[in-house]
Amino acid sequence: MIDRFHRNIDYIRLSVTDRCNLRCRYCMPSEGISCMPMGEILSYEEIERLCHIFAGMGIHKIKITGGEPFVRKDLCHLLAHLKQIPGIDKVTLTTNGVLILPWLDELKIIDIDGINFSLDTLDPDTFYRISGSHDHQTVINAIHAAMESGIQNIKINCVPMAGINDADIAGIAGMAKKYPIHVRFIEMMPIGLGKNYIAVTEDEICKKLENTYGTLLPLDGNFGNGPARYYHIQGFQGHIGFISAMSHRFCHSCNRVRLTSDGYLKTCLFYGEGTNLKYYLRNGYSDESISEQIVLALQQKPEHHDLSDQIPESKGMSQIGG
Repeated sequence: MIDRFHRNIDYIRLSVTDRCNLRCRYCMPSEGISCMPMGEILSYEEIERLCHIFAGMGIHKIKITGGEPFVRKDLCHLLAHLKQIPGIDKVTLTTNGVLILPWLDELKIIDIDGINFSLDTLDPDTFYRISGSHDHQTVINAIHAAMESGIQNIKINCVPMAGINDADIAGIAGMAKKYPIHVRFIEMMPIGLGKNYIAVTEDEICKKLENTYGTLLPLDGNFGNGPARYYHIQGFQGHIGFISAMSHRFCHSCNRVRLTSDGYLKTCLFYGEGTNLKYYLRNGYSDESISEQIVLALQQKPEHHDLSDQIPESKGMSQIGG
């Protein structure tokens, strides 16, 4: 799919639920959110139908997100079906790691193409302050088990916050030295509760890492689905990546759209505009008609985000699809 700015859109981030078992302070309030009734969330059959349509239009990569994907029953059943769609080259998922351990064997069998673990700290106390959970060791165990299972393309996603977990940046990065995994630092975005925190910029993180480990060497090539920038540090088994939507805006190379768990197609994370594909699914529209609506939505994808002159997204990340 080519948008009006000639960007090739070949990647969709697809949320299967707005529910989560953690309460990460930048994502969901401690008291939780008013979750959608299950009848409002797309069924797996509806998700599969849309993915067939997207694949026919040029989407080749699917990332399953939430909330937390594994709070939804039979997730591996959906993943296995998505893997069989002609034209889909990669199916990956993002998880907080608390519930994934019993499913690793099945994920290996269906040949999942990658797992991103969200992990903001190596310190259990800081983990509790961020997430409201004492499951830090559970997540660490799940990451090690995933590596031992032979599942490929394992990544760690860390969101650094000034004064909260910025002291852990070097330690988290060190996982890419010790193990053959990539560690990515995701810049805090001013969406939902994220507005309440101060981001640690890519430049600040690079300085911390170079002071600890030495020179970061820029890498060419694509090590994931999206526009992350990667570096290598001598002696590391994996790479260090940055997704810096604010301080190093990469909108010119954006290749993604998002689908919320209730079927709302978002062409830009930062804005609320989009198309309610659930309406067309549940009101008898043909695949061709749904494709036409997707094309119309894509032509409204903005050239870049500019929070000074457009109405920003008001929902939190768990409701959008993290």
